[in-house]
Amino acid sequence: MARPSRCRRICLEPEYDSFAPCGIREPGLVILHVDEFEAIRLIDYEKKTHEQCARQMGISRTTVTEIYERARSKIADCLIGGKALRISGGNYKLCDGSAWKCCGKKCNRIYNMSEHQTAIRRNEIL
Repeated sequence: MARPSRCRRICLEPEYDSFAPCGIREPGLVILHVDEFEAIRLIDYEKKTHEQCARQMGISRTTVTEIYERARSKIADCLIGGKALRISGGNYKLCDGSAWKCCGKKCNRIYNMSEHQTAIRRNEIL
């Protein structure tokens, strides 16, 4: 019998929940789970290692790697196949602020997408 799935801890839900390519009438749809989004955010955006990400999410490093690979595959499918992306669902719980020692910040912080967009314009993130 398989071990029960452990609930993933995330700091906050994404500010934007869907993206779609311009100029396509009826793009296919890919669902990216919130825990997959969190793995992408922590590893690619915050530049954390898989071990640091696992500690922050309260799961094992191998589970983070599996989640991260699934997320990357889904994002690639959207980019290559011209599909829409919706972020929803998954096995997660919002951090209640009690795990702030894991990330070194208070988990009730606000994720500011405009800061990310400014960094992209300055070519800080590629």
